[in-house]
Amino acid sequence: MKLALFQALIAFAIFTVPAMAQQPASAASKYFTIESYYRVKWGFADEFIRLWKTNHYPLLKKAQEKGDVISIKAESPRFHSGEETRWDFRVTVVFKDVETAFDENLVVPYKKQLFPDLDALARSEQHRFELLLSHWDIETAEQAL
Repeated sequence: MKLALFQALIAFAIFTVPAMAQQPASAASKYFTIESYYRVKWGFADEFIRLWKTNHYPLLKKAQEKGDVISIKAESPRFHSGEETRWDFRVTVVFKDVETAFDENLVVPYKKQLFPDLDALARSEQHRFELLLSHWDIETAEQAL
């Protein structure tokens, strides 16, 4: 009896596992998620967020309309933490794949379309980054529960 059960399990593994491996991965499994954290000079978080919404968010929305970005979520903490762990703004962007996430030119085609005065955009973005104390990005992975 044990031998028959063992043989059945082996047969199952031989015929089923390779077939499952050949199935295409779902689109969601190819998504690539990055969380960006921003720590801003005290008293300037609102200005930083306003500039992000004005300058960078429209570019991400255009990439989302094209299908390169799956979702965009922006958050700020309700309470303050210690200075060494403090962050003021977090943006989570889900890209369609890892290549798109690291495409340095992803939003370049939309800049001139959305911002006819590229010099003004550059000055505004320079000011936004002057407000930063630190910035870091992390890749996140969804966990099955």
